[in-house]
Amino acid sequence: MQPTPRHPFRSPLAHLVSLVAAALGLVTGCAVPEPAAPVDADLLIRHGRVIDGSGSPGVMADVAVSGGRITAIGTLDHLRAARTIDARGQVVAPGFIDVHAHIEQGLFANPSAHNYVHDGVTTVITGNCGGSADSLSAFFARIGKGGASINVASLVGHNTVRRQVLGLANRAPTPDEQRRMEALVERAMREGAVGVSTGLIYLPGMYSGSDEVVGLARAAAKHRGLYASHIRDEGNKVVDALNEALDIGRAAQLPVQISHFKVSAPANWGRSRETLALIERARAGGLDVTIDQYPYAASSTTLDVLLPDWAMEGGRAEARRRLADPALHRRIAGEIVAQARRNQRPDFSYAVVARHATDPALDGLSITAINREKKGRPATLEAEVETLLDLIVAGSAQMVFHGMNEDDVRAILRYPHNMVGADGGVQDGRGLPHPRSYGTNARILGHYVREERLITLEEAVRRMTSLAAQRFQLKDRGLLRAGYAADIVVFDPQRVIDTATYANPHQFPRGIGHVVVNGQVVVDAGRHTGVRSGVALMGPGVSAGR
Repeated sequence: MQPTPRHPFRSPLAHLVSLVAAALGLVTGCAVPEPAAPVDADLLIRHGRVIDGSGSPGVMADVAVSGGRITAIGTLDHLRAARTIDARGQVVAPGFIDVHAHIEQGLFANPSAHNYVHDGVTTVITGNCGGSADSLSAFFARIGKGGASINVASLVGHNTVRRQVLGLANRAPTPDEQRRMEALVERAMREGAVGVSTGLIYLPGMYSGSDEVVGLARAAAKHRGLYASHIRDEGNKVVDALNEALDIGRAAQLPVQISHFKVSAPANWGRSRETLALIERARAGGLDVTIDQYPYAASSTTLDVLLPDWAMEGGRAEARRRLADPALHRRIAGEIVAQARRNQRPDFSYAVVARHATDPALDGLSITAINREKKGRPATLEAEVETLLDLIVAGSAQMVFHGMNEDDVRAILRYPHNMVGADGGVQDGRGLPHPRSYGTNARILGHYVREERLITLEEAVRRMTSLAAQRFQLKDRGLLRAGYAADIVVFDPQRVIDTATYANPHQFPRGIGHVVVNGQVVVDAGRHTGVRSGVALMGPGVSAGR
């Protein structure tokens, strides 16, 4: 006798569903479609050279992603995925973390952040140089509400806090004002800031003393934040300015980040050996200090920085009022000329207008060219100073300053405790901004890694990813590991290169094909998908505040 066939157990509901499906098939005369085959992952990146961000050599492997997280890395031929990316001949790396950004306004006007994601950036640290959103809780909420294509973490800015309490006054705070500023820093830390930043060449931070900054740094240290500084001088007094930042870190007992590390002006070219040695001595002495850099020999900021500090008290309107006073005008002009000579500047050809709001025809012209071609003045330092003062009176300008030496740029780039920060913002296609906003990471990977072999590819990726994540305490970012957030970049190591130039900056890099932010493909085969999967990333003090 044959045994009675056994059937798997089916629940009454499943049995009912099958009967209904069969009946529908009979009524319509159509076959009921088979259910879709189950998938094991939302995304599978196959056959790439995985450089995981740790600095270890790359390995051939697949990367699986589900629910916004990396779920597996290895030989994953058995997995089925809703979407597969073939990464043959490509590097698969953690998404790049830009540790020095200024995106407070631009991100909300252009939340797709094209110039960042096309350069492989999935996370930025903003609030640098002393300037942050007035309310970080509102800033983070706006990111969550409106969406962005990149993740954002923020420092709380000293200049922002000082302005909220003292305005633009050139004086020390009273004890009560100091307490109020420290309370604002603590509130920002509880709201999610990763630390406190200073911009000691900008209003109103230029009027602060070290003791004031130490107090704010201590407030950040209570919530495990760091101190990031655009130091007080990057030229002739760079060593004094670095020592001030290091002393603040020691006094407040918190880590120190030196922003956009450089030495400026011909009088200081070659001093990177001295400044890097100073950082190394501080580290050997027990201070946790690191630096960041953009890989260009030009900086960018406003023309106002050429004015003496005293002339800027009260802001631009007060500066223009002083320039209208003949005696004060002569004093200001004389101090700028004297400073240029101390810097060994024969003229202002190094200073190029990136964006002049009231006269776009000046964009791309140096002060020397404007003095000669637009003003018809003699080719003297004094005449060029009058030309730059005219521009300030007319509304000032964003500038590109070609003030550094390429040998110093290379020396700083070799330094292992150095991260990558473009010091840029979200771009809107206008003006002639510094090309660093478009090509910083691609320039390092293409020019300095592949062409000059200054550092290895694995080391460059480490600087852009895990080193930055560790420094700013982004706990599940910066490495390709199972369980980590799926921020991933896929690029061709033989093709990747920046294409943005000073004359034509609005150009995306080549060779960066795919960018994934929190498991969502934001750049697909070199094209932005419109996806806004970025989130606000909170600092270590936020748990106490919530």
